[in-house]
Amino acid sequence: MKNLINRRNFIKAGAGIFLTGAGFFAGCGRVDSENDSEIDGDLEAKYLRQIVSADSSNSRTLMWQVDSVSENPAVEVKIKNSHEVLKITPENSTFTDDGAENIQYTARIENLIPGTEYEYRIVDGKNATDFHALKTSSGEKFKAIIFPDSQCADYNVWGEVARTAFEKNPDAEFFLNLGDIVDNGEDKNQWQAWLDKVAGNISEIPFAPVIGNHETYTRDWKVRLPAAYLNYFAVPENGSENFSRHYYSFDFGAVHFAVLDSQWDEIEKFKPGIVEEQKKWLRSDFEKSRKNWKIVFIHKDVLQYRINGRPERKEGFSDVGEIFMPEFEKIGADIVFTGHLHTYRNRGRLKNFRPDESGPVYILTGLSGDVRYPGLWVDHKLDKITAPQPETDNYLTLEADEKILTVKCFLPDGKKIDEIILNKEKV
Repeated sequence: MKNLINRRNFIKAGAGIFLTGAGFFAGCGRVDSENDSEIDGDLEAKYLRQIVSADSSNSRTLMWQVDSVSENPAVEVKIKNSHEVLKITPENSTFTDDGAENIQYTARIENLIPGTEYEYRIVDGKNATDFHALKTSSGEKFKAIIFPDSQCADYNVWGEVARTAFEKNPDAEFFLNLGDIVDNGEDKNQWQAWLDKVAGNISEIPFAPVIGNHETYTRDWKVRLPAAYLNYFAVPENGSENFSRHYYSFDFGAVHFAVLDSQWDEIEKFKPGIVEEQKKWLRSDFEKSRKNWKIVFIHKDVLQYRINGRPERKEGFSDVGEIFMPEFEKIGADIVFTGHLHTYRNRGRLKNFRPDESGPVYILTGLSGDVRYPGLWVDHKLDKITAPQPETDNYLTLEADEKILTVKCFLPDGKKIDEIILNKEKV
């Protein structure tokens, strides 16, 4: 009976929103019944992807590209195994970068039912894709996959790490990448290679990206704003006039996630002020959240490592750490995940720049591409667990409910090299 009630509520809600002209379904055109007899051709929606929304229990963002402008593009959404569909008109989000026009569409789906399995497809006239899964968060226990830096010379390496992680974790409900998604942010071929390797996954579960420094590089290795990143991933808005979608937050289950931009060295000459803006936003954002767990993702690491052969470089804290670690403590972050150094290190809990069981857990996530730095870093005194050396690829899983949060780190062969378990009662 529950599925029947959900289906009726879904149709009723969609129809009501259409009639009032408010909310997402305004302009959808109509509430329709699925009729595959009208479809007589296949539609290729390239790089079809789900992107996290601010609340993954009731909304989702879909994006895709096509080779030529669509005449009548739409998204059809229905509860799994039902026959009533809602037809949603996307916006044209076409952009030009690296000398190529990317004909792209973006659809934001709202007013969905928590904990419900949906199906969606892209249609254009009489052509359509296959149906793909879309599951909203139930607000209960979930699993996510966390990938460290995936930049590659050969994206087959990234593809193999991703394939293994998804095969071993078919119950993952979303995945995240800690930045340096690609090696060169302007190179369209790298973005296409990255997206191709997760084509069967990113269309079925949402993706949460983080900006890394490599997202800001031009083809001739100068610095620019992260244009391709911002166009490929329509993450939730943050209310910023100058740094729209550079940083954002979202809820999933019992966790509130904040994703920050650590690239002020790269973008400051184009748009100054992102550090203070993010600090103010982060305080306000976490104060408004009532979720039991609070997690931060930021690309550049909080520690500074000595480098073999460079005695002048001292062990300590990076500018990211000096600026934001006090903020993470004030806002009550439970875990801070970082990347950038291509090595896995668990530092445990830190507060006031030293070990303290009342501070956040800091995890440097490693790498999931083929850019490795064997023997480069000298162990930091705050490192508690380090990946086996010489460094290889790895990925992490995160599982959380109201009381228990578990992070595990795995090598591509499935060997677990670390596990962190946090336990607390709901405040």
